[in-house]
Amino acid sequence: MEKSQILKHVDHTLLKPLSDWKEISRLCEEAIEYQTASVCIPPAYVERIHQTYGEKLTICTVIGFPLGYQTTAVKVAETAEAVMLGAAEVDMVINLGAVKNGDFESITREIAAVKAAAGDRIVKVIIETCYLDEAEKIRLCQCVTEGGADYIKTSTGFGTAGATLEDVHLFRKHIGQQVKIKAAGGIRSKEDLEAFIEAGCQRIGTSGAVALLTGGSASSY
Repeated sequence: MEKSQILKHVDHTLLKPLSDWKEISRLCEEAIEYQTASVCIPPAYVERIHQTYGEKLTICTVIGFPLGYQTTAVKVAETAEAVMLGAAEVDMVINLGAVKNGDFESITREIAAVKAAAGDRIVKVIIETCYLDEAEKIRLCQCVTEGGADYIKTSTGFGTAGATLEDVHLFRKHIGQQVKIKAAGGIRSKEDLEAFIEAGCQRIGTSGAVALLTGGSASSY
């Protein structure tokens, strides 16, 4: 697979809490140069990136990140502000406590509320697979579908493990036709990138793909 084809699937990511503007701007310039799908960055940088780079790149940010236990109202407010400031995509974390309580209806409602706040922007739902059993993953595929989200995403990159091909295959069996798949966490080789794309992932969240494929140096997720 050509590197340019791979990079079109990549959300070029930098979410570590100590990221400074020099690092963020370098990320954006790489995204523009190599035409990645987006940059995925902390909410506090959305406005500055939009003001600096305008329509040269697609801005993705995170909502309820990384633990997901904020209230729905907070996630909706985060989403509305991110969109107002220039985000074209948001990656939201579900409430894992609700999963463990078996309250899948509230998860579906929360996804729908965030999608409503995002309007025509893309919403990706992070379910953090490392903390879930198979039955929970299947139910969450249903929640993401019924909530009207655009993507289901494996991981934050901050959990105990990241994406697996087994989870991608499971998603494909249980998501609705309109839902796409994003894999993130632990994808660190060209072979991994190719394998996840070939398995059906339309997006890959990673900080290292550009460096890996172009000979640069990667930043921590």
